Amino acid sequence: MSTVVVVKKAGKVCIAADSLTSFGDLKLNYEYDAAFDKILHFEKNYLGIVGSAAHQLVLESVFANNKTIKKKLDKTPKIDFSSRFAIFETFRALHPVLKENYFLNAKDEDDDPYESTQLDALIANPFGIFGIHSLREVTEYKKFWAIGSGAEYALGAMFALFDKSTSAEEIAHVGVAAGAEFNNASSMPLTSYVIPLL
Repeated sequence: MSTVVVVKKAGKVCIAADSLTSFGDLKLNYEYDAAFDKILHFEKNYLGIVGSAAHQLVLESVFANNKTIKKKLDKTPKIDFSSRFAIFETFRALHPVLKENYFLNAKDEDDDPYESTQLDALIANPFGIFGIHSLREVTEYKKFWAIGSGAEYALGAMFALFDKSTSAEEIAHVGVAAGAEFNNASSMPLTSYVIPLL
């Protein structure tokens, strides 16, 4: 898994992630991985994804083929990550595209209320910080959040620092560092991006 965090403070947002990819017990660290950055950039949006390594390449393809995808997006004129509702509508419209064009296996648990996208991500952009989860739940965060196998350590570290620091970037870096220090599926170095809020 991973440690991915988002932080909002002092008019800026920061998204940061560790750099380790793992396949069960096999580790692929940044020294061997030519594409170790887990954060995708699309227009003014940055997305950090956890789960299957395939998710990142699929979303890279979706973003690269945005003009083609737009025609298939259930009356959605474009990919829009500007609000909680816009993100929900974007992923709702993308779900059939992921199934049809990318062969997403949407089956998760028999008692799930909806088909799963199998994807968890954090989004940072000029509008704020958001999380999208496998059943297309979308959360807008006021301060910070973390996902991935190192999330619990990252959340604790960011909580301890949040009121003491004025820097979204510093708080995010401490969160990822804590995840990498205490979770065996996360490792340094980290990558991060800082975006001014509108």
